[in-house]
Amino acid sequence: MEKIAVIGGGSWASALVKILSENKSQVHWWMRNENDVQHLINYRHNPRYLSGVTYDLQYVKPSTDLQAVVATVDWVVLAVPAAFVQEALKTLPTDALRNKVLVSAIKGMIPKENILITDYLEKHYQVPKSHLLVVAGPCHAEEVAMEKQSYLTIGSHDLATSERFCELLRNRYVKANPLDDLDGVEYCAVIKNIIALACGIARGLNYGDNFQAVLVSNAMLEIERFLHAIMPMHRALSGSAYLGDLLVTAYSQFSRNRTFGNMIGHGYTVKSAQIEMNMVAEGYYAVQSIYELNKRLKVDMPITTAVYLILYERIAPAVEFEILKEKLK
Repeated sequence: MEKIAVIGGGSWASALVKILSENKSQVHWWMRNENDVQHLINYRHNPRYLSGVTYDLQYVKPSTDLQAVVATVDWVVLAVPAAFVQEALKTLPTDALRNKVLVSAIKGMIPKENILITDYLEKHYQVPKSHLLVVAGPCHAEEVAMEKQSYLTIGSHDLATSERFCELLRNRYVKANPLDDLDGVEYCAVIKNIIALACGIARGLNYGDNFQAVLVSNAMLEIERFLHAIMPMHRALSGSAYLGDLLVTAYSQFSRNRTFGNMIGHGYTVKSAQIEMNMVAEGYYAVQSIYELNKRLKVDMPITTAVYLILYERIAPAVEFEILKEKLK
């Protein structure tokens, strides 16, 4: 029986625990809230997210003790918002993760440091690149809970390791495939959340489907330019790990980034939208990181720039989109 730690108590963490535990892995599940842990132990449900999912406590071991959760496992899956990774891991000694395989299920970047989650783990916890994986692909937690057919891509520098993790995920409704593009997959997962914000803003401003199709197609070119500038290699960007993930985030009713953007387009302030959603839209933090990175790279990124100006410089969405629409082709 494989022993796996899952760090995080949100919807995506809950979905991953469902997949892994139903495949008979022993999952040590760290959650911050003691009441949530007790609820899981008593009723076998996460009271806050995907509450319709029932967990088998023979395979799921919830706890608030992070060091104990991590101590006996071989795999550690991170599924907390990027902005809270440092806070979540602060009680771990710097060598606690060194001999484990770290799997980032986070589609965001470390704010202010402006680095990928895997780069942060390598830098601060001395995890070698060969032990770092990224979960990508179009796969909303809500559809996993309903056991809708889903596809995941596991990005890495070591295909053998990513294939091993794929085997832990595969079941009748989840297909998983390895891909040797750790950085490209991770950056794409970050930027697609920014694009989803833009799509939501456009919808809130009453732009139609025609405009959104142009917005998404231009976004794919924007992603391609950025990836070529920061990590050049041949990539099939039409694949599900890239384009597929972008499409589901841009169009789905379950996309929190699209929902957040829609509220901004309707006139919400950032703070009021965050309070009403009560969930983290990774694109809000990601757009600042990508914008700061691009000051050095100088890639043509009109959509990212527009979202940044709206969210951080308080430019009126209607005004900024009038400018943006002239830059799209």
